Amino acid sequence: MDEDALETGVHAISIVAQPAIESDFIALNKHREINFTQVSKEKKILLGAALIPNKTIFRKREDEGFYVYFSADTIRKASELFLKNGSQGESTLEHQMKLKGLTVVESWIVDDPEKDKSAVYNLNVPSGTWMVSVKVDNDEIWNDYVKTGKVNGFSIEGYFADKTELTKVENIPTLEDLWAAEQEHFKTQVKALFDKETLPAIKLESYADYPDAVSNNAKRGIELNEKINNKCATQVGKVRAQQLAQKQGLTIETIKRMYSYLSRSETYYDEADSKSYGTISYLLWGGLDGKRWAESKLKELGEIDG
Repeated sequence: MDEDALETGVHAISIVAQPAIESDFIALNKHREINFTQVSKEKKILLGAALIPNKTIFRKREDEGFYVYFSADTIRKASELFLKNGSQGESTLEHQMKLKGLTVVESWIVDDPEKDKSAVYNLNVPSGTWMVSVKVDNDEIWNDYVKTGKVNGFSIEGYFADKTELTKVENIPTLEDLWAAEQEHFKTQVKALFDKETLPAIKLESYADYPDAVSNNAKRGIELNEKINNKCATQVGKVRAQQLAQKQGLTIETIKRMYSYLSRSETYYDEADSKSYGTISYLLWGGLDGKRWAESKLKELGEIDG
């Protein structure tokens, strides 16, 4: 990317619940901060990744979906222009509400992941990542959003993303779309249970012959979700994980939903990224082993073509 494409660059950093780069920040206080022998008060500093090189980020413009990514060179130029343009004090909440009292006090590019400051806080980021530390002199934001876990990471604001190389994708729903669809389907099923006309048609026979790998995937998903305060997935996904972890029987309808969800959301699963919301959600539903079993079971029952 040339300098002209970056003429607007990153003009603000937003604190959000689900960062697009799927990398949480670390809230630093007097117990976590290093390089000080004595600290008299809470430092209120957030440290995390602003941009990770070559990390694909799903975007949707009107009805068209696409992936955008940033090269290490683009990220370096963006970080330089951010400071050059004096945007250190520009911040928002969920890209909507402009905030006061948040200031970027550190900005650097990771050269050596093992020796970088980010490694001290167990942030496994690759070389070329743009890291920032943000000082929060806003008690409302710190107490109501940071300390309560309502926000988990940084998300950049800028205009040059559309000028990066785009990879168009056809008809791929966002992870949030998939969660919403499952939640809506669950409501429909619950309503049907109390509908006298549809009740006789509901098949109550269940199957629990899925392999242990499916249960283990669900348990792993539950464990990873607990580490982020159970912020990933809807209640439906969390219930499904408990069913699988406990080897409970699944109805044909549930197996169908399981196969449908795992087929559509596989694009968000990254085995190497245990912090990704997409990966955690996928594991909660049984992972790749769950998809294979569900497909096999549906073929066996004649629900889908073999």
